[in-house]
This record gives sequence, structure tokens and C-alpha cells, in this order.
Amino acid sequence: MGKIAGFIGLGQMGLPMARCLDRAGFEVRVFDLDPSASLGWEGPEISVVATMAEAAQPSDIVFLCLPGVKQVQAAVLDPDGLVTSLRPGALLVDCGTTEYGFTVDLAATLSEKGFRFLDAPVSGMAERAWLGELTVMVGGAVRDFEEALPFLQAFGREVVYMGPTGSGQLAKLINQLLFNVSLAALAEVLPLAAKLGLDPDRVERVINTGTGQSFASSHFVPGILENRFDRGYSLAAAYKDMESAAGIMNRLKYEMPVVQAATATYQAALAMGLGQEDKGAMVKVHEEKLGVRFRSGSGN
Repeated sequence: MGKIAGFIGLGQMGLPMARCLDRAGFEVRVFDLDPSASLGWEGPEISVVATMAEAAQPSDIVFLCLPGVKQVQAAVLDPDGLVTSLRPGALLVDCGTTEYGFTVDLAATLSEKGFRFLDAPVSGMAERAWLGELTVMVGGAVRDFEEALPFLQAFGREVVYMGPTGSGQLAKLINQLLFNVSLAALAEVLPLAAKLGLDPDRVERVINTGTGQSFASSHFVPGILENRFDRGYSLAAAYKDMESAAGIMNRLKYEMPVVQAATATYQAALAMGLGQEDKGAMVKVHEEKLGVRFRSGSGN
């Protein structure tokens, strides 16, 4: 297809996203700080490189898929960061979840140095990333979005232009707040079902075929039943969404009581030492309060 894509960050989401670019026929140069993340990656259209500079220098577009603000800032602005190796006029696309204010400031800094920037966080979990079926929310200049669109469509089933720089991060936050509230509600209600004597396996069947169904219930309730809490981002990493929400509430003087209640459940789970488990582990907060477990085989 002519253009070269650099891809930095081969974690839970980045690895399948880079694979999708490769499958779509793009020439891809991949880099991760952990050399083991890229083992076995070499192929006709994909090259594993030893430094970020090697990923950036020949590339027309460079994707970042990193955990948060600290990692993005280091990758871009450190003395050996991308600002020293990007081609003049190159387009940098941040597919991670960061913060609105940071995103706007980073875009301005890059613009001053002659580079272009899109914020393009993704939603859909790793399963959909492997299938190329993510939802991608994009902020930035329309012309840059149009240039990036063929690449984004390699891993995004829904690629939605949201508006100016930072709009992608704001859209991701809105989506995550709804997702997180759903999870907090499940964490509160599922132990109640067990306390009332209902069989957890049968409750799961009702929820995930009835009107109580949600993406959160479909993805996490089966894991809870199996006592598995490794099916997504850790609670500690995911908590940044609630921190972002708190910042917006403070700035707008806007109260969100349901979001605040969900935040309290997150905080209780973190206080219990569950930070490295996935969001489904919030159920343990209310299981402890009610003295029950919502697991397969634990019903009456």
C-alpha cells in the first residue's frame, strides 16, 4: 500500500492491533521496551526493530499503544523520544487512554515541532482487537483523520471522528464511565443474588439473555463464576478513568452521584489489595460484606 507504519507498544491491545495492520497489507515496524513481546514477529510485511527511532524514522504514521500519560510522555518527549526521530510532518496517533488536558498539551507541543497528532483511543478488549473489530474514537484535524483512516480501519470496525484534538479521549472517558458503572452495579447485585439463595449459574443465564445483559455482564460474569480475575486490565490501571471523571466533576462543578458511588466500589476493591486483578474482582467487596461467594457450584 506504499506507506509505512511504526507501532510502539505490544501489550494486551497493541500486539493484536499491530497484527491487524500487518494482515491488512501495511508495512509495519514494531517496537516494545520488552524484547520478549515481539518474539516470533518477523514476516513479509512486519519488522521488529531494536529502538523507537528505527520504528519512527522511515514511517509516515506512527502508532502508540501505551498504558498511560507517564509512558506516552516518556516515549514522545524524553531526550531519546520520538520528537528526535520522527520524520518532518509525520503523523503520530495515540491509541492509548490518557487524559484530555495532557492530550491537548502534547498535540500543541508536537505542532510547534512540525509534527501532526491524533488521539485515537480504542474500546473492545483484546478479543475484538485480534478480530479487527474495535471501536476507535478519534480527535484531531479532519485531514489527518482522513489520512489515518485506512490504517485505523485495519483494527477498527467502527472508526468515529469525534472532533478537535482531545475529543477522542473525552469520548473514551464517557464510554468507560458507563462501562465502569455497569461493573460496579454487577459487583453489588450479584452477591445479593447469592445471599437470597439463587443459584449463580442460573442467575448468569438470566442476566446474559435478559434485559440485565450488558457488555460488562457478558465479559466478566462468566469469569467471576469461574473464580477468574485475569480477563482484562487491572483495577489499578483502570482506576485512571474514575480519576479523570473526578477532575471533570471538579472543573464543571457537576455532581455525578452514580459515578461517585461506582468510584467508592473501585476504591474499596483497591483498599482490599485487589489492584492487580481485573474489574470483575470488585464483586469481592460486596461478597465480603454479605458473607457469600457468587461462583459456579456455590448455589442451592
